[in-house]
Amino acid sequence: MTSVYLDYNATAPIRPEAAAAAACALLVGGNPSSIHAAGRLARAAVEKARDQVSALVGVKPGSLTFTSGGTEANALAIESAVAAGAKRPLIGLTEHASVLATSMASGLMVEGWPVTEDGRADLNWLSDRLAKWNATDGAPFAAISLVNNETGVIQPVAEAAELVHAAGGWLHVDAVQAAGKIAVDFAATGADTLSLSAHKLGGPQGVGALAAGPRATLSRRLHGGGQERGRRAGTENLSGIAGFGAAAEAALRDLADVDAQAEWRDAAQAKILEGAEVEVFGARAPRVPGTLCFGCEGFDAERQVMALDLDGVMVSAGAACSSGKMAPSAVLIAMGFGPIANQSIRASGGWATTEADWTRFAEAWLAAYTRHQARRRASAA
Repeated sequence: MTSVYLDYNATAPIRPEAAAAAACALLVGGNPSSIHAAGRLARAAVEKARDQVSALVGVKPGSLTFTSGGTEANALAIESAVAAGAKRPLIGLTEHASVLATSMASGLMVEGWPVTEDGRADLNWLSDRLAKWNATDGAPFAAISLVNNETGVIQPVAEAAELVHAAGGWLHVDAVQAAGKIAVDFAATGADTLSLSAHKLGGPQGVGALAAGPRATLSRRLHGGGQERGRRAGTENLSGIAGFGAAAEAALRDLADVDAQAEWRDAAQAKILEGAEVEVFGARAPRVPGTLCFGCEGFDAERQVMALDLDGVMVSAGAACSSGKMAPSAVLIAMGFGPIANQSIRASGGWATTEADWTRFAEAWLAAYTRHQARRRASAA
């Protein structure tokens, strides 16, 4: 039986267009900084990709800096804000590890921005905190994801931006899990900086980008040559960038078809809720169409993931950066959940996912749950 892959939030299978563009770029053979014919071809490929990625999020190509991935893009934004004078970063408690860890590594006093039980950033807290802001702490800097990587919850970034800007601050938006899943318009988000990653939307791994608006001042963190308009030194990853551009163009083209995932996801969710007692995280909040995160008391995440894998269905236990550790989800703990935070899994679909994939996932999970319950009854007898 053909396997089912529902771990797009960790990495999406590469789109054919992206694979073809990356392969073509590998044959160019020139350095984008060289002025000879091969170098000019390489430069043209980089700038074409810049146009394609910029179009996906509605920014001017000149505001986009290519990076090695979403992690570096987040780091470039946070470290630039610190260099610009931010002294007390406000970081969402459900943010990706790259945002949290980079902020903590700054050596500054980092404040956790709480979320409500449905996983949405607490705007009342943010408003109260900014009203009490001390000028000696510099201009406010806050970071929030447009879409949470574990629950798929869509965050109120535009409202947060209004509050931060009214206080004279800078808002960084991690849009890694949003691009290609919902429409992303840089201006509408109110972001000052916004990060992207190619492999989350069907591009190659190892390439990302940071978009920056006029309120943000980027400070180069990698020193050397003058690549990326002096914002990031180092020879550009030509094949990765070309693949990123092709994936971004395909994702924008296919955006109208993404909503079908919500119906398939919701049908799988309903089937599971009918057959078992589970907690669906973020169900009362807006979510991207292809993400389902839920927990089942007494059924450890590791057992769930392994049982599904043996049945040919691939999902994860939370974020890819921590799923190998099988530790309790920091996101779910921040949402107020206790032991079930270590009993949750995440299924996530994308550009090549079908309705049959979601149906098979639900059936396989319920079969695993039935076997688990039978073992529990037998051991209790």
